[in-house]
Amino acid sequence: MVLRIAITQPAASADVRRNGRAVREMMSQAADQGARLVHFPEGHLSGYAKEQVSDWAQVDWNACRDELRQIIHLAALLRLWVVLGSAHPLTSPHRPHNSLYVISDEGRIVDRYDKRFCSNTELTRFYTPGTVPVVFDIDGFRFGLAICIEINFPELFGEYEQLGVDCLLLSAYPVDEIFHVKARAHAAINNFWVSLSGPAQTGHMVPSGLIGPDGSRLAGIPPAGDLVVADLDRSDPQLHIALGLARPWRALARKGQIYRDRQVHDPRSDGRTLI
Repeated sequence: MVLRIAITQPAASADVRRNGRAVREMMSQAADQGARLVHFPEGHLSGYAKEQVSDWAQVDWNACRDELRQIIHLAALLRLWVVLGSAHPLTSPHRPHNSLYVISDEGRIVDRYDKRFCSNTELTRFYTPGTVPVVFDIDGFRFGLAICIEINFPELFGEYEQLGVDCLLLSAYPVDEIFHVKARAHAAINNFWVSLSGPAQTGHMVPSGLIGPDGSRLAGIPPAGDLVVADLDRSDPQLHIALGLARPWRALARKGQIYRDRQVHDPRSDGRTLI
């Protein structure tokens, strides 16, 4: 009924080695606090395009792969799941994906989410878009993945609700304060937790943390902080309406049969101009 996750807000950097060290330090902090999963921001390992990276030739891809291998190895030692943002290089001349690596507690990359809805600048200068949603399960909880600007596409969040996600891991590099309002709205509409992880540079504007299935802010990282641990607790009485009533009712309502069964053939219903 309960699963503990760690949400991070590290400083974004163009230095792959520095980023890798920061990831491993936070992994150890998360494991020490009993977390089963640790969640990192968009593009953290490689550096994010437009902000830390102006040209992919600047990125030391060999160092990036080496740091990733060390992170994978540590995940196995700590028995910790890791969701890590990074650019994922493709075969030349194709541009990289903007990705989230899903690393299991056995020390394997078990999947990778590639950002599907890229911004205009990302699409024309930096990234190749992905094509599919990604879900994975930990201890009876199902997770889905999304990245930054995808917050503007409610159909993506609805798709994850249909896939049975309990918690949506949203990695981002936010650019406006309304981002947090949108994240809370998606959580409340779909009745799932949203874990929001962004860099320290944007923490003053959009604090990273955990949003509940009712849209409430359950845990947050202060601007000077870099990690918070929070529980996904299905037994929390404050979430009974969201999880026990609203979500199953909305699933039934979306199927539509409860409304079709109650529709009538009545001239006063069909006549839309009547008084």
